[in-house]
Amino acid sequence: MLLDQISQIIHMIERIAVKANVNMIYLETILKIIGIAYIAEFASQITKDAGQGAIASKIELGGKILILAMAIPILTVIIETIIKLIPS
Repeated sequence: MLLDQISQIIHMIERIAVKANVNMIYLETILKIIGIAYIAEFASQITKDAGQGAIASKIELGGKILILAMAIPILTVIIETIIKLIPS
């Protein structure tokens, strides 16, 4: 039931990205980052419910590190764009 809703949201975001002339690699990366965030949160909540708070915090940290690693190329492009806009 939820997959239909998620699919519609993804297609809507893809249409907006195409209209805005955004490179699809960046969109794919952002969607992967969102997926990692949801999976890490879900796994963390499951381990907290099982009484394993220490493991839950490690899962959260791992998810944050993965998100940061995946976001570096996007952050680099943003910084390069800002530097190009600043007059020398």
